[in-house]
Amino acid sequence: MTAYSIMMPFAPARSQQILPYAALTQWSKAHRLWQGQADISDPNQTFVFAAASGFRVPVGTGVLLMPNRHPATAAQLAQTLAMTMGHPVVAGYGPGAEALQRALLGMPYRSPLTATREYLTIMRGLLAGERVEHEGEYFSCRFALRPVPSPPVEIGVGVLGPAMARVAGELADVAITWLVPAARLRDVIVPALREGAEAAGRPVPRLVSLVPVALDTDGRDLPDLVIAGHSGHLRLPHYATMLRRCGIDIDTADPRAAATALIKGGAFVGGGLADVREQLRHHADAGADEIALNLSGVYVRNGEATALRELHMILEEVAA
Repeated sequence: MTAYSIMMPFAPARSQQILPYAALTQWSKAHRLWQGQADISDPNQTFVFAAASGFRVPVGTGVLLMPNRHPATAAQLAQTLAMTMGHPVVAGYGPGAEALQRALLGMPYRSPLTATREYLTIMRGLLAGERVEHEGEYFSCRFALRPVPSPPVEIGVGVLGPAMARVAGELADVAITWLVPAARLRDVIVPALREGAEAAGRPVPRLVSLVPVALDTDGRDLPDLVIAGHSGHLRLPHYATMLRRCGIDIDTADPRAAATALIKGGAFVGGGLADVREQLRHHADAGADEIALNLSGVYVRNGEATALRELHMILEEVAA
């Protein structure tokens, strides 16, 4: 059965801002609380604050960016987070946009796939309690983490296309998608995950679909909600390329046209409760083992109380 989770609809500027969402995760039918990469705060720190405040829940990062930290640091942070939360952790990473790679590393990865393979290989070895001896093109490691009793850490990787999905199949525990329509999950991502897993002789990773959602109530303008919550991603070339391959023509010079295309193409889920439940079921039928609900647009336009209320309404509806 597909699990339903919550994704933070904004990047907390102060750690206490995570508490209402951690509380909703703990007290509702939500499976896990997710945070994405942020320039203003680090998700590991805000998750720890939630635990120290009494909300120890399963958490996941979807996804943090590899240029920001060495894979040994990523593994150590994930292990520490699992011990602190007292629950399994999904540590999701990805190479990020070429512009970010250039800004932090001086030049982009010549091969993001190779860089990701190296990153995941080092993390997997360290979290398995091994001493890792790896000399790579992008990452090297001669190190071991001290084994400690801890809930498990699942290694995740951000996936938009078949090549990265095959890497996930080879090395990751979880494949994490964002803005990917259900049809692409079914036709492209899931087959590539299976292909990579079969080649490596290992189980197929779980698939987590991070989905932007809004209820169409009170005469809301859904394209406006898309722009309010997700215009930054629509400007990134790798997302625009993926969406065009889904038949969703993103015109970055016309944000409203891009937002409308996103809704029509199924990358943004909107409508009444029954409509939203049905559209989310398409993701489940396509192979998503977990669906994380992101109400960023609602948060920006209608405020936190409304976003929390509608998250709870949607969770109750999909659980029913």
